[in-house]
Amino acid sequence: MENRIRIKDIAKKAGVSTGTVDRVIHERGNVSVKARQKVLKVMDELGYERNIMASTLAYNRSFRIAVLLPDYQSDIYWAQPKQGVEKAQRSLQHYGVVVDFYFFDLFDPNGFLSQVQKMWEKKPDGILFAPVFLQESQQLLEKSKEEQIPNVMINTRIETEDSLCYIGQHSRQSGTLAARLLDLLLKDGQSALLLNLAREVTNAQHLLDKEKGFREYFTQNNTKDIQIINCNFSQFQDDQKLSAFLNRILKDHPDIGGIFVTNSRVYRVVECLNERLSSRIKLVGFDLIDPNLKLLQQGQIHFIINQNPVQQGYLGVVNLVNHLILKQEVEPIQYLPLDIVMKENVDYYLRREQSFQMVI
Repeated sequence: MENRIRIKDIAKKAGVSTGTVDRVIHERGNVSVKARQKVLKVMDELGYERNIMASTLAYNRSFRIAVLLPDYQSDIYWAQPKQGVEKAQRSLQHYGVVVDFYFFDLFDPNGFLSQVQKMWEKKPDGILFAPVFLQESQQLLEKSKEEQIPNVMINTRIETEDSLCYIGQHSRQSGTLAARLLDLLLKDGQSALLLNLAREVTNAQHLLDKEKGFREYFTQNNTKDIQIINCNFSQFQDDQKLSAFLNRILKDHPDIGGIFVTNSRVYRVVECLNERLSSRIKLVGFDLIDPNLKLLQQGQIHFIINQNPVQQGYLGVVNLVNHLILKQEVEPIQYLPLDIVMKENVDYYLRREQSFQMVI
């Protein structure tokens, strides 16, 4: 039901004109600090709540949210946060929310900056982005602060006060969880391979944090005398090179009993491992993408940690709308649950993702 408190009621009690009240409510024009405080105080006392939807329609106002993500066609993981963003857009379109996507090459920091430049030209009201490149993302954060445009980070957290909020996993804890799961699978005296199938690992904060959490666990809980072997391999898209790399590592370290892959590419290990070696290696990785799911159901991947990427995209848009339109306070750090998925419970998570619906 529409609020029965009228603008002229607020104006009379605050001792200002109705035009001043209108400008405060709709955040238009110049209003002195003193007058604004009077109006807001009276609105609070009277319990006035603005009809956000009616106001948006009345002023033909749209809110443009720029979404900056890695290209989902080259890395299927990123189709999931994109899906969440699209669901949020459909749920919030009655508020005049418009989403502009900007996709960049996951392995090209300059391409990221190029898309950022295109984004600024559209003058967005808010930004949702995945800061996969640490240095380049810090440039975006600085510009966002300068232009006073709120931004939300997903997937990777950069510690900063220049962002409205972060939504996603606690990367260090996800590394700790992976270590705990692998510890359950390893025998006393075996080694664990911590494997980054990625480029420019030193510029990827979430991978560094996962590695830190993984090491911390075995430092504090190493009752089985598990040794950690850390490797980075950037040519993971080349079957022959990845196969040669994996088989060489396992030949040089025959005591490796398990592998933790720090991103969604654990399926590549199964695809490129010698079949004889694959049967004895325990695998832990991330994300419910199709190739991982297939191998999980077949028992070739033992644990998948789900980082809820669909919810990351959805909640990223919702938080921007809460801030921009509904004027609600936003929690600066919003960690999502780390779900442990295995062969026995994977069907539940598949049904949950397919039925994921939220309406604002």
